[in-house]
Amino acid sequence: MKLIYEVKDRVAYLTINRPEAMNAMDAEVYEELSRAWVDVRDNPEVWVAIVTGAGQKAFTAGADLKSFITRAPEKADFWLTQKDMLLNRGLEVWKPVIAAVNGYCLAGGMTLLFGTDIRIAAEHAVFEISEVKRGILPGNGGTQRALRQLPYAIAMELLLLGRRLSAQEALTYGLINTVVPMTELMPTAEQCARQLCENGPLALRAIKELAIRSQSVPLEQGIRLEQSFQEFLRNTEDAKEGPRAFAEKRKPAYKAR
Repeated sequence: MKLIYEVKDRVAYLTINRPEAMNAMDAEVYEELSRAWVDVRDNPEVWVAIVTGAGQKAFTAGADLKSFITRAPEKADFWLTQKDMLLNRGLEVWKPVIAAVNGYCLAGGMTLLFGTDIRIAAEHAVFEISEVKRGILPGNGGTQRALRQLPYAIAMELLLLGRRLSAQEALTYGLINTVVPMTELMPTAEQCARQLCENGPLALRAIKELAIRSQSVPLEQGIRLEQSFQEFLRNTEDAKEGPRAFAEKRKPAYKAR
């Protein structure tokens, strides 16, 4: 399997499983990722997702260029448009997604990273938007999200020069949340996932959706959207359970209802 997908204790694990190729993503990986993200979106047993790469060398080196050159005709559409829905293209996943970056995060790996919410990196991880060096551009929103998630001058330096960042530089620029030793990477990601699962799942999804949608609407529209979400949440079981648990000095038992 080129993608290992499993669900455990309300957490979905997506592991790109091509360590011999620096977890580069060929057409099959993109297909499997698309199916996995749809399950993350639709599966009521999933509240949080963690995406990572197999081994200790690479998160993902992005699209498999060797496969691109020798692609089979029936897979051509994936390389021309990657038309199936992905986390960073066309698929709206409002559940929190954690990236556990275990090494090289290059090209399409950066685009995948931009689609995640909380990012934890191993100390040896490196980050590079390298497409320009190959005569192509970062697709699937890579140019757009770089400019939204990084200061303009830094984003343009990465996009135009393809400069590589160390984990500490990425932390300084706000691209990632924390840097840990490799041995602590998955435990840290899982601890974060557990903390997220302790919060109201519907509130988490509403907050993420508001955060993303607010980037493309005026402030006044964003506030109105926030109010409509508030009205919706007020009538849910979870919105009643949270204050009740607080008053009773116990942990809330949320049900995503």
